Amino acid sequence: MDATFPYAARLLKFYHASGRQLPWRGEGDPYRIWVSEVMLQQTGVATVKGYYGRFIDKFPTVAELAGADLGMVLKEWQGLGYYRRAENLHRGAKVVHDSLGGCFPETLERWMSLPGVGRSTAAAIMAIGWNQRQAILDGNCKRVLARVMALDDPVNSAQGERLLWQRAYELTPADRPGDYAQAIMDLGATVCTPRAPRCRECPWCLGCRAWETQQVDRYPNRKKPKVRPRYGQVAVLVQNSDGQWLMRRRPRGGLLAGLWEPLSTKRWLLPQLPPDMQKVGEELKHQWQVCGRNVQLLGEVRHTFTHFHLTVWVCLCQYVSGWPLEEEVRWWNPEQSDLPLSTLHAKVFAVHDHQGGANRIPSC
Repeated sequence: MDATFPYAARLLKFYHASGRQLPWRGEGDPYRIWVSEVMLQQTGVATVKGYYGRFIDKFPTVAELAGADLGMVLKEWQGLGYYRRAENLHRGAKVVHDSLGGCFPETLERWMSLPGVGRSTAAAIMAIGWNQRQAILDGNCKRVLARVMALDDPVNSAQGERLLWQRAYELTPADRPGDYAQAIMDLGATVCTPRAPRCRECPWCLGCRAWETQQVDRYPNRKKPKVRPRYGQVAVLVQNSDGQWLMRRRPRGGLLAGLWEPLSTKRWLLPQLPPDMQKVGEELKHQWQVCGRNVQLLGEVRHTFTHFHLTVWVCLCQYVSGWPLEEEVRWWNPEQSDLPLSTLHAKVFAVHDHQGGANRIPSC
């Protein structure tokens, strides 16, 4: 990198002229900045724009969020994905409201002590909300800096991250650090994009080693990710005579925590064949203590989580008797009440809505 190049000045000028107009821009309330930063973790701006305003309308203050039922919070988050973020945000709000007397942390370390708040998220809140000189390093920033530095180390390696954090802090100015943080995110999102970057429009092109050597597409380097395993599962839509669905609430920890779903079998590792559909009723009775009849195979859905792929075979059956031993189980009529569902299980019910009625299999 060119030590004499005016990186901060050029970037702030770019931000003044071309910064994005976003619903959370200009906010001084740490709570609202916190919500936006958590939503933006692993989710694009275009998606978050549709959720942020509704979420703030529903929970306008940290006290409102802390006092809300987790189910309500998850319902407002439905479709945004990575539901652990919502659960952590809810837990963090309780810490701020109940343990800190409604006062927000005022140091990076204290922000990072809240559930789900990592170094970059904490730094963004401090820089934007308190105008403190704090360096951020989200995905966009990593890409920009890796190209500017022509960083050969993988950005997802310990050495690569160490060098990126060092450079990120060196470039962050003492004046207007909040604007700078938002500016470098904008630069990565709109100009220094993963594919077909618009280098001639970039305020940093003359200080960029990748541009200087015409190797922009070579960066950033990444370690090859591990191959994600593939699993299978059967979801059984159990319906009673009133047209209601039997639903269970997932435990308050782990995958899709606190969300509701139909009864499902345990996952198995593919390419092992799915269980004999003739035995779905037997599995339902064995695992959930529920007996059903007229089992129908409706179809399948596929869904990708962070660490694995899942194929779900969707079955429908009529409830006869029995009840799962879990505490949080209930009948659900989607026309009369809302339950927070994951994107996966919204897909599962969509299979019933669009493909119901095929392949009837007798059961108990």
